[in-house]
Amino acid sequence: MSAAKEKPVASPCVSVCALDHEDVCSGCYRSLKEIGDWSDMDNAQKREVIILANQRCRDRYGD
Repeated sequence: MSAAKEKPVASPCVSVCALDHEDVCSGCYRSLKEIGDWSDMDNAQKREVIILANQRCRDRYGD
């Protein structure tokens, strides 16, 4: 019996794609590099990017 394959982590993209002066998307709060690397990341890396993006959003707008 083979182990069940884990579902891929979904992209946090909300189709509001605009980079700020720090090359961070104002829609999903991922950096330009994170957006570009997304398809090559494993699920653990994607989860870490989402955590970082959420922190960027909180830093900008507060908790």
